[in-house]
Amino acid sequence: MKLRVPIAVAGLLALALTGCSSGSGGSASDSNGVTTLKVGTIGLSSDAALQIGITKGFFKDEKLNVQVSTVANPPAGIAAAQSGQLALTYAPSIPVINAISQGVPLKVVAGADGYEPSSEQPKDLSKVDDTGLFVPKGSSITSAKDLDGKTIAVPARKAQMEVTITQVIKDAGGDPSTVKWMVLDFASAVQALKTGRVDAAALVSPFTSEAVTDGATLLASPGVAFFKEGAVGLYVAGQSTVQSETPSLEAFQRGIYKANAYCDAHLAECQQVGADLTKQPLSVIQAGGVTYWPTAVAPEDLSRVNTQLVQLGFLAKPANLDNVILK
Repeated sequence: MKLRVPIAVAGLLALALTGCSSGSGGSASDSNGVTTLKVGTIGLSSDAALQIGITKGFFKDEKLNVQVSTVANPPAGIAAAQSGQLALTYAPSIPVINAISQGVPLKVVAGADGYEPSSEQPKDLSKVDDTGLFVPKGSSITSAKDLDGKTIAVPARKAQMEVTITQVIKDAGGDPSTVKWMVLDFASAVQALKTGRVDAAALVSPFTSEAVTDGATLLASPGVAFFKEGAVGLYVAGQSTVQSETPSLEAFQRGIYKANAYCDAHLAECQQVGADLTKQPLSVIQAGGVTYWPTAVAPEDLSRVNTQLVQLGFLAKPANLDNVILK
């Protein structure tokens, strides 16, 4: 997945949501017909495209004034969008589908980040995936299948890392039900890996670089292994915003896709913007994998994840994704 600041770091960047100016869905229009949309993010370097859309005037061309608020994590953003505090929020497809399966009426407005088409990906998938499954220096574990019965550090239970690693273990012929999951923040996971407290750890950039420095071995790139290709990070809106602001959401979709295409064509410039936004060294951003900004959300980007969540036992039945994507 894209060069992202982990939630642990994003939390440090989190700002309290300020009150929306007026109107439903965190939106309001002025006398000149310019609509203000409040958009939530979790402080990722891939937010560069959103910032580019603002600074290059792509949203202004659509008569939008986009205001960005950082939230602590995707579920918090989804809750804010659903309640109308935010017009839109960033969230990966897994928490979005989980929320929809629980009856939360969300609309997918646009793709925020993801993986380029499989046919265009390099053989070394770590170059496009900023997540990694690592084992300690000198470990006898050489395959995800060897993780049966082992202890793996993840930042949260039943969330993206556990889901994607479960798929990796299953694909390797292992039994993920035997894994002992240990919840650790990324910094603690690196230390646990170093001291042998865990047999493996799920990490994201920049913690992946720290693990490599300690001599840890990359066992798998679980993000791209699970999602394959297409949109992963999404901009979603709650029901009240969809009902009252559909033309503004369509305008946002046009503006962000123009920005996404710009960043795909001007990677170095957008990596610098991402470094500035996250206050990370540019070298760390560049080492975390090549960001891909999608210019569409294909139905299969969601249906593939929906099916896998059921097959892996994270959902009892597929979520209803009919008409979930804003056309």
